[in-house]
Amino acid sequence: MITPPYLKKGDLIGIVSPAKSIPAERIENAGKVITSFGFEVKTGKHATSSYHQFAGTDAERTADFQEMLDDDRVKMILCSRGGYGSVRIIDKLDFGRFVKHPKWIAGYSDITVFHAHVFTNFGIETLHATMPLNFGKQGKHDLSTELLFAAASGKKTSCGIAVHPLNRKGSGSGLLAGGNISVLCSLAGSTSDLNTDGKVLFLEDVGENLYRLDRMMWTLKRAGKLSNLAGLIVGGLTAMEDNETAFGKTPEEILSEAVADYGYPVCFGFPAGHQPENHPLILGRNVVLEVSGNKVSLAFDHR
Repeated sequence: MITPPYLKKGDLIGIVSPAKSIPAERIENAGKVITSFGFEVKTGKHATSSYHQFAGTDAERTADFQEMLDDDRVKMILCSRGGYGSVRIIDKLDFGRFVKHPKWIAGYSDITVFHAHVFTNFGIETLHATMPLNFGKQGKHDLSTELLFAAASGKKTSCGIAVHPLNRKGSGSGLLAGGNISVLCSLAGSTSDLNTDGKVLFLEDVGENLYRLDRMMWTLKRAGKLSNLAGLIVGGLTAMEDNETAFGKTPEEILSEAVADYGYPVCFGFPAGHQPENHPLILGRNVVLEVSGNKVSLAFDHR
């Protein structure tokens, strides 16, 4: 896997909105936060546009992302938010110059489309991390934002991982891949689909009904996405919903059941995803996951 150049003070960060629309004040606030860390900002022409629920038409969102891919001055493309819409533009983009001059692509949730596509097709690392929608207001720093820019600058980051009763003990190493469960399922069979064999898979999601979460995990299992992992890291399973007649399992129990036939280590409760404490994950980086009865650790190869 290829590591894009780490950020240096004064580098240019491009903000784009490839999915759902976002209030202009959140983009303005993000600019203040980014410059306070010592970086410069380039905002996509349509980053605050609105076309129904999207941040502009497909053509407008594609043009913004393409401009950031092709501008060699831009050292990181920071997606403003998720929602839905990235899959509508991924096949319209030309990654030719990006492959010759890699740069970080950062975000989470719907941005899983870009993470998976770049991983599968180009072998370039990306950053699963917080986005401008979640940045501290009034230009203030928060832990997730500090960790985003630390990781993008090549600094080692660490986090405490609480022991969970559904964890499965063991040690495994491999390239880290994954992201949002529903998005990964939607990519199955496409040119952006992930080959998960030998990978340490990260999964998270938000706002899903429990039966839909169960269905998605069965989809991943039947597609062979869970059988040959080196390890599984489960992040936030946030704001899940249930029917009037209860499904009968917690979100964590649903995922635990889906991987019960396998022997690799499993970690629940990793602090990443749709939650205030959203630690960055370098997707495409080799990691070592170790799970014991009283400790969980995730170590990244440092380059």
